[in-house]
Amino acid sequence: MKISRIVKTVSNILLLGMIMGLNPYVMAEDAPTATATTGAEKAAWTPPPPPPDDFDWIQLNSGEWLKGEFKVLYDDSVEFDSDELGLLSLDWADIKQVRGAATFAVNIEDRDDEVVGKLQVDDDRIMIVAADETQEFNRADVISIAHGAPKESNYWSAKFTLGLNISQGNSDKQDLNLALNTKRRTADSRFLTDYLGFYSKSDHVKTDDNHRLRSTYDIFKTRRFFWRPILAEVFRDPFQNIKYQFTVGAGAGYQLIDTSKTEWSIAAGPAFKYTKFETVEDDENDSESSPALWASTNYDRELNSKMDLILGYSTIIGNQDSGGYTHHAIATLETELLSWLDFDTSFIWDHIQNPTRDSDGSVPEKDDYRFVIGLGVDF
Repeated sequence: MKISRIVKTVSNILLLGMIMGLNPYVMAEDAPTATATTGAEKAAWTPPPPPPDDFDWIQLNSGEWLKGEFKVLYDDSVEFDSDELGLLSLDWADIKQVRGAATFAVNIEDRDDEVVGKLQVDDDRIMIVAADETQEFNRADVISIAHGAPKESNYWSAKFTLGLNISQGNSDKQDLNLALNTKRRTADSRFLTDYLGFYSKSDHVKTDDNHRLRSTYDIFKTRRFFWRPILAEVFRDPFQNIKYQFTVGAGAGYQLIDTSKTEWSIAAGPAFKYTKFETVEDDENDSESSPALWASTNYDRELNSKMDLILGYSTIIGNQDSGGYTHHAIATLETELLSWLDFDTSFIWDHIQNPTRDSDGSVPEKDDYRFVIGLGVDF
């Protein structure tokens, strides 16, 4: 009787196990061990805070850790220098954690001063440790991060691009084009100066002499809206019958798109335009001044880790005697060869609606087109 009762009990246990999808032969005491192992495998590894003068650490969303130097965060892009991998450009959104060993200067939205101290980032939080004080902020409010204590050199960057073509033989020709772009960027302001110049000779005769220098200063009231208290541009092109031309103005602008891969801004405002002509007919004034309106847009798109597409367009609308509607448009494909060296290909279109006749009655062409290639060095 007892044996049949035992057999019946075991049969019931096996039947219950099959119904519930369990293996009755697995010992109950093994379950907690398996659960504990799984939890340990899923837990993210967190390194101890690095000692002074040690490496900075960043963890990507994939779980990978990188060791090196966190150099800068600006426009949602991080520059990180690794001894093994070199200088890397990483999307801020792809970084999960940061453990900074050195002192950092952090710009936070709606704060007039920078927060300085040791840096730690955990998901949506950022902590700055200075002396015995720890300040915590929302990661979405971070505008920029610079390695080291605040100093003027941290705010500046520059790029110099050179294109050169020299030929001799049946014809002697020299073509030279230069571009210089400088930027000073802080948490609430941006100062840009761009120079673009072309100079050409063919058989010792000058065939091109075009120069444009433009500066803007922007003050950000929010992360997207900015005032432009000053815009200044100097332009020269004797072949367009412009000895020199000055434009000064002011206005406002807005960042339509501001992500780690794409930036797009627009701006506009009033201006004053003065033009000195190279030569004019006898009964014409050799200079012209005019109130004007200006507008501009700039678009920068990261196509992949090595290539950027940069589009710029600016227009100035004055009276007919000063040229009427004019514009300067440039499209550049920037290809990174090294961390500090780019190969740039640009298409440029300059337009003057109403060119001024020169002294012999000739009217310059309304449009100039240029296709330019060059090497650019980042500083």
